[in-house]
Amino acid sequence: MKYIFLVSAFVAVLSTGLICFFLFLQSIPAINEIGFINFLLGREWRPQDAPPSFGIAPMVIGSMLVTFGAALLGVPIAILTAIYMDKFCPKKLYKYLRTAIELLAGIPSIVYGFFGMVLLVPAIRELLGAKGPNIISASILLAIMILPTITSISEVSIKSVPSQYYEGSLALGASHERSVFFVVVPAAKSGVLAGIILGIGRAIGETMAVIMVAGNQPAMPKSLLSGVRTLTANIVIEMGYAAGLHRQALIATGAVLFVFILIINLSFIYLTKRA
Repeated sequence: MKYIFLVSAFVAVLSTGLICFFLFLQSIPAINEIGFINFLLGREWRPQDAPPSFGIAPMVIGSMLVTFGAALLGVPIAILTAIYMDKFCPKKLYKYLRTAIELLAGIPSIVYGFFGMVLLVPAIRELLGAKGPNIISASILLAIMILPTITSISEVSIKSVPSQYYEGSLALGASHERSVFFVVVPAAKSGVLAGIILGIGRAIGETMAVIMVAGNQPAMPKSLLSGVRTLTANIVIEMGYAAGLHRQALIATGAVLFVFILIINLSFIYLTKRA
């Protein structure tokens, strides 16, 4: 069995290595021709012009804003939901709440996209005066989408904290709420951070739902009510008809997205080890 496990681990590592190799091998010619600075910091994406412009700065900014907005809205709600489910929720209500969280995790992205397009975008247009799909609508939708992932992992982490921590805090005179928030939750923060990593990874990598509610404008956003195009949306929208340098630039966009996700994961792993 140990050889089977070794082969399985090797295949997983090899798959990741092959993805990295393919992305960077296909990206290097485009980056060399366009120029790394012009590609990463360029403000114009016009592949059909003569000469073409391949600047992904608007998409980088768009991805960062949408992901940050989703994390800002979704992470606190998800963690508080996990705490409530494990430490405060009545048993009769728990099974219904657990089922609802599982259903949220199973809904396809396209269904979330329809929900955002039909309800969120018109609501934000009426309440805030937006002209169409925008950063706020994309952030709210992604916050909803990452809720089940972060909630489930955070709840498991909180459940895994030894009961002696909670009981010892009560024995020292702390209240139920104080014991939960100042003893149990800090003890589970490594698992909670792992849930946040997965949630943010889904947010930054989401495509179909974002395409339907973000506006898909390859321009620098002027406000949170502006339309925006993310890195993933840029690849999906244009890959079907791209050729030559245009196609290579889209693959290079995927490489940049891969590096961003890698940096986020490494940062959270570092924080998890310190926790």
